[in-house]
Amino acid sequence: MINEFKKGLRFEKYTPEDVSPFEKLFDIFKEIITYTSGDFDEAFDWLKQLDREYGLTTPEYTLDDFLEDLKKKGYIREEIDPADANGSGDGNIKITAKTEQAIRQNALDQIFGKLKKSRLGNHKTKVIGQGDEHTGEYRNFHFGDALDRISMTESIKNAQINNGLQDFSLTEHDLVVEETNFKAQMSTVLMIDISHSMILYGEDRITPAKKVAMALIELIKTRYPKDTIDIIVFGNDAWPISVKELPYLKVGPYHTNTVAGLQLAMDILRRKRNTNKQIFMITDGKPSCLRLADGTYYKNSNGLDSYIVEKCYNMASQARKLHIPITTFMIAQDPYLMQFIRQFTQANQGKAFYTGLKGLGEMIFEDYEQNRKKRIRGK
Repeated sequence: MINEFKKGLRFEKYTPEDVSPFEKLFDIFKEIITYTSGDFDEAFDWLKQLDREYGLTTPEYTLDDFLEDLKKKGYIREEIDPADANGSGDGNIKITAKTEQAIRQNALDQIFGKLKKSRLGNHKTKVIGQGDEHTGEYRNFHFGDALDRISMTESIKNAQINNGLQDFSLTEHDLVVEETNFKAQMSTVLMIDISHSMILYGEDRITPAKKVAMALIELIKTRYPKDTIDIIVFGNDAWPISVKELPYLKVGPYHTNTVAGLQLAMDILRRKRNTNKQIFMITDGKPSCLRLADGTYYKNSNGLDSYIVEKCYNMASQARKLHIPITTFMIAQDPYLMQFIRQFTQANQGKAFYTGLKGLGEMIFEDYEQNRKKRIRGK
């Protein structure tokens, strides 16, 4: 009798990944430095507290060793105050651009998973045209088609059918090319609310918003390098910030001037050559501020002010006329604010997601990918 062995799952003892003491601490450090908005001293104090509570270090590798490795590897630098150059102080320790990039990559890994860099950096649309995504459909060769798009296998097959094997010849009428999907480019503006309500009620909402912004930037750089993304923040006013400034972003004693943010976002997108344009807006509060023509501010934090709300609806309609969809990620659950966002979205014919802080990054990633599969036609 022949013994038959059934194939199935094989369970083995888990072997943890061999990670150096520096890498273990650095993973924790990258998370903490995001919450402290780039403040190294505060982050290191947090790390000391965690070490006392959870025993993160060993006698063989201490926090002092970790600090020295951060310096040697170029993750931090020491800045001496010129006014105290002859003093006894040790100066201030700041994180470097290398750390800023590591923080963005960490946010990307947490939210979107590890992604491999793509040299193409484009996305599919449903429009047939010159591109890299093969559809499996063929058409006759036309003058002007690139020679590398000719399907030689199908063309030779046509020649055999049309001319026979004995008198084989390949003519222009036998040539076919394979259709490819047009790959469009996307210009995105990400708006982040930095009004005071983003840290009220005992909930830190600005840190998840920063993580999403950093992850989205790293995603575009690695997977879609031909796309563009601009980051703007809005409180009483709106202004653009650089990628370098993101880890240090904090909320301020501001109201929420949504109109100013939308105006700046549309001004930025008007200058972009890409046909596909979109605005992502992360907010948790109601619009409560406008800047008037004379430079003064009109503010009202009590409920929804009809004057401010109408201005927001007008901006949403203007964006729709410019073929710029607005996707709002609402991280508050107040019914009257959700109703405002619904009407705002209807005016723009965009989209809205009513979400808490958990899953915010995944939702933005999913929507970004989905939007990139569309071709938004300009005028």
